[in-house]
Amino acid sequence: MDREGGSNGGSCYYSVLGIRKDASFSDIRTAYRNLALKWHPDRYVRNPALAGKAKRRFQQIQEAYSVLSNESKRSIYDAGLYDPLDEEDEDFCDFMQEMLSMMNNVKDEGDSFEDLQRMFAEMVGGGDGRNFNLNENPTDKKRPRVDVPKGNPGKRAVSRR
Repeated sequence: MDREGGSNGGSCYYSVLGIRKDASFSDIRTAYRNLALKWHPDRYVRNPALAGKAKRRFQQIQEAYSVLSNESKRSIYDAGLYDPLDEEDEDFCDFMQEMLSMMNNVKDEGDSFEDLQRMFAEMVGGGDGRNFNLNENPTDKKRPRVDVPKGNPGKRAVSRR
């Protein structure tokens, strides 16, 4: 999902609810209730021309509320990492919440980006000998590509790209 659209192709979740990005939980809940009452599909049963639009709008409102009312999902959404098309994975949300919290703490403490990289490498490396060098150039160890001619599968040609 891009930051401007929900899975229903609408605008960002804050715009869907008509609130600011720094809105409190109470503001989010109030906006949701007002919009849900206004766009509930049952209100448009007698007007089939608007029933489809009301149903789509109501679904957008529900989706926006489900994300913005959940602290973990909202943090992930604000960071640009939330994908409503993926199955909900609370463990991933919790992990990303923890990472965002750590990154905010690092910024507040004045630590460098290299310190954050080192902390991340220690977390995922686990001390088992694996090393992650984020500054390493992956093309340094590139091997030549081997092409197999279409007419003769037994011969190989080395490409020097």
